[in-house]
Amino acid sequence: MERKRDWKFYVLWIAGIYNLLWGTSVILFPKLFFELSGMALPTYLMIWQCVGMIVGVYGVGYIIAAYKPLVHWSIVLVGFLGKVFGPIGFIWYLVKGAFPIEFALTIVFNDLIWWIPFGKILWEAWESGAIRETFE
Repeated sequence: MERKRDWKFYVLWIAGIYNLLWGTSVILFPKLFFELSGMALPTYLMIWQCVGMIVGVYGVGYIIAAYKPLVHWSIVLVGFLGKVFGPIGFIWYLVKGAFPIEFALTIVFNDLIWWIPFGKILWEAWESGAIRETFE
């Protein structure tokens, strides 16, 4: 019996694949994003590679959540929070002059484009009672 997938499945699958690819690129080519944005390379590139690993792990979580997004709403919530706090941190350091504006492209694709679909998934989880059921 084949199950019809809705938009949430596809959004989370795309987010998962994107995060796996982005994370892998940071692990394999840690200098790339700094060179493309004209930034000086950090002293400890391995910390940036750890960020890539974390992003890749989120990708695995999103793919798992894709199959039952209202059940796995907590994975979506944790991802959503990161996608909100990441840009806040970016703006903070942009204002302080630590990031060039070119690095904002990373924020657009890693964070901002996911706000609405992740927010809608969380809203559906709330309306369905899935979030409240977790705490009962």
